[in-house]
Amino acid sequence: MTEIWIRHETRSTERRAPVVPADAATLVEAGLTVTVEESPQRAFPIADYAAAGCAVAPAGSWVDAPEAAFVVGLKELPDGPPSLVHRHVMFGHAFKGQVGGAELLARFVAGGGALLDLEYLTDADGRRLAAFGYWAGYIGAALAVLQARGVLPVPVTPWSRAELDAMISGQGDGLLALVTGALGRSGRGACDALVAAGIEPTRWDLAETRVLDHEALLDHDILVNGVLVTKPTPPFVTRELLAGAHRLSVIADVTVDVTSSLNVLPIYDEVTTWDAPVREAAGVDLIAIDNLPSLLPVEASTTFSAELAPQLLRLDDGDAWQRCLRTYQEAISARPNSSLD
Repeated sequence: MTEIWIRHETRSTERRAPVVPADAATLVEAGLTVTVEESPQRAFPIADYAAAGCAVAPAGSWVDAPEAAFVVGLKELPDGPPSLVHRHVMFGHAFKGQVGGAELLARFVAGGGALLDLEYLTDADGRRLAAFGYWAGYIGAALAVLQARGVLPVPVTPWSRAELDAMISGQGDGLLALVTGALGRSGRGACDALVAAGIEPTRWDLAETRVLDHEALLDHDILVNGVLVTKPTPPFVTRELLAGAHRLSVIADVTVDVTSSLNVLPIYDEVTTWDAPVREAAGVDLIAIDNLPSLLPVEASTTFSAELAPQLLRLDDGDAWQRCLRTYQEAISARPNSSLD
């Protein structure tokens, strides 16, 4: 019988859940054992999980979960323990040379566990099966509009979609906005938010970004980047480009690939935060919050959970999870002086 253990998120600004109570009930009904850790910040009460038939455990108790359990979470793990014995389902951000990635992989190697990275949970054609991208794009674009108008609240705090839409309604009048990756999840979300704000955005996808028109890009007030590249790509915006005349005033980098060598916006080297959502970068206002969907935690979690829950029913032998495992094995085999033994 498959056992999953939904852990508490240690980041104080993380309100989302990988599985919402309604979908947890479906997993329990299907025969899975589901344990959910208590969490003071999760947008969904622990009582709702208990009512769905889940066992309840203290926050952080996943370290003592049965070794056969799959530990399911979203963002980074705490610094300890040094050895990870479980199979973790999460966004690890460890396979492309990101800061802290090598250390995380070393912990898995030391304990014999495995990282089943949700970024690499794909179908046979490479399409992501569960993602927060739509809401990341939606919120990133909304924040960019509010910043361009000088009305972005600081700090930013979680809203409902109705609250956020009320804030941006009518704020886009006269603004020009460009969305890169417009046909992807993040791009579609960004475009929908801009339309809600009263902007008909310029929509660029693969054809336009392969041979990018920098002059046209710079002739917009807002750039929302929804492109996450997997191979070296010429930068979209550089400090040299921004040193000349341009209209661009706000960039929302939804992908936040800042610590990767593949970053297409190499004008900054640190993410922004809920407390300080905007920073100056080469003369423009930059928004690069790496857990944007947590600002709409209920909507984002509900969408993501609906996509992930069916995959969790096939954790033991599903093809998509086997691809995740192979990606992990390739990553650890590529480590200097590494061994799979």
